[in-house]
Amino acid sequence: MGLPRLLAGKTCSGFCKLYEPGLDGAPRIHEAACWAHLRRDFHDIWKSTDSAIARDALEQIGKLYEVERAINGQPLERRLAARQQHSRPRVLAFRTWCEQQQGRIPGKSDLAKAMRYALGRWASFSLFLDDPRVVIDNNAAERAIRPIAIGRKNFLFAGADAGGEILADAMTVIETAKLSGLNPEAYLADILTRIRDHDPAKLDELLPWNWSAGLPAAAKAA
Repeated sequence: MGLPRLLAGKTCSGFCKLYEPGLDGAPRIHEAACWAHLRRDFHDIWKSTDSAIARDALEQIGKLYEVERAINGQPLERRLAARQQHSRPRVLAFRTWCEQQQGRIPGKSDLAKAMRYALGRWASFSLFLDDPRVVIDNNAAERAIRPIAIGRKNFLFAGADAGGEILADAMTVIETAKLSGLNPEAYLADILTRIRDHDPAKLDELLPWNWSAGLPAAAKAA
């Protein structure tokens, strides 16, 4: 089974056309909606209004995260089995609950808007149930790009398009090193001292996931 192209987020916004079928009629990208964004909507309502309904939503979503914590790092087949057994009934129950609540609360309320958001993207919120490679939210991606989001004002002065491309390459290497459990600064310092004399045919040996075993202890992430 090939790896699907996924786009996780709260709204399609300017990316809506990416979800349109290709020339063969098949979807090019499947949206994987983020349960953390949905949970945040209910959390904000609960904090500001002490709504029992919002609190109920938080508890239901929390049960899904309990399943995810239990299967984190497990083989794909175990993740799929656990989601089918434990998460799917909870997800279906949450959908039914949202549909029932919509008939009891004001249609223009923030609670109703949160529920319509969930129901309107139900296929996207359910995608993780059938594909164990899909995560329940995109928090990890958001954490990874936070340094870029914070520094983007400085990045305006990269100098030119070429400078921006070099910066993008550098950030990719840094974040990949982090994902490989390395201290990026120590990793880069070690690589830059070796790369000039390294066999160009064996550059893959310098990639973070291949090079970590040969790095000095200082390069390993704390």
